[in-house]
Amino acid sequence: MVAILGVMAIPAASMNLGIPTGATANQDTAARQSYEAVSHGFGAGFNGPLLVTAEPTGTAGRVTPELTAKLIGEFQHRDDIVLAAPVGVNEAGDLAVFSVIPTSGPSDEATSDLVKSLREPSNAIAQNNQVRLGVTGFTAIGIDMSDKLADVLPLYLGIIIVLSVLILMLVFRSVVVPIKATAGFLLSILATFGATTAVFQWGWLGGLFGFDTGGPLMSFMPIIVTGILYGLAMDYEVFLVSSMREAHIHGQPARHSVVHGFDQASRVVVAAAIIMVAVFSGFIFSHDIMIKQIGFALAAGILIDAFVVRLTLVPALMALFGERAWWLPRWLDRLLPDLDVEGDKLLTMLNQQAEATDRQHVEVRD
Repeated sequence: MVAILGVMAIPAASMNLGIPTGATANQDTAARQSYEAVSHGFGAGFNGPLLVTAEPTGTAGRVTPELTAKLIGEFQHRDDIVLAAPVGVNEAGDLAVFSVIPTSGPSDEATSDLVKSLREPSNAIAQNNQVRLGVTGFTAIGIDMSDKLADVLPLYLGIIIVLSVLILMLVFRSVVVPIKATAGFLLSILATFGATTAVFQWGWLGGLFGFDTGGPLMSFMPIIVTGILYGLAMDYEVFLVSSMREAHIHGQPARHSVVHGFDQASRVVVAAAIIMVAVFSGFIFSHDIMIKQIGFALAAGILIDAFVVRLTLVPALMALFGERAWWLPRWLDRLLPDLDVEGDKLLTMLNQQAEATDRQHVEVRD
């Protein structure tokens, strides 16, 4: 099972984040046909023009007609720019705006490279003309958003992993259980991203899911999917393992407690997972490719995590570790607060209060 999930995760290494455009719409849609008409008539870059600002940094500090003409000429001299045209100059004369048309489409890597190149303070155009260039517009904003979300995703996963281990360690009083649970989630989320990349970026089984062109994955999809899947995965983990822990605390051997806990909680996990998979699967056949991607990723992620990780790997590993699954170093046990998830302390306190009340009643009668 682990090897299968590992193979499924391989496409995630080439996951390309971006904002879906007309280039990824179905061929029979107006958006796709308009995109292709513009591309064939003028070039792919006309579907995603860039707005480039120029602020003089020299002693003159003004945008002159000569500077404007020189900047246009240098923009168009680049191999990755088709056309540059002035949009306007502000009243103070210290800021000019240009419309720049790349040779590549808005989702292409070459367009992203162009945006980064123009923003570099050391680029030849800025240095030769003593100006500071900035790039904005819908295409540039999409590139920025995708880059920022891609950069923060590893940190986001890291925070989730650390908090997951700490919280589950508090709940289950174990070292093995939180590490196993968190590693299982990491495996399932990577397999989910791999499957989503293979389907929506590489185009595998596209006809089955109602689209005919692969493209970049929506940039904020991994953040949304990771948060939702983590919550559901830990719900299923707590359902299963808390039943196993309760049976073990009340005296059953480790392996018997795994069987008992699985028998008690697995039906709840199966029912909950089937409901959530059915709900999110309904979004896969939407006409919007962004909704398709989110629906597929959530449905596939729940299917993988619930049925492969929680209902298969978790009980197998718990049985394999046996008593060691509940091991916690004494020094760590003293440091961690006891949350008493099973309520044993509360039950003991209530029993003691009931016994004390009974004794008082007996003394009164005597």
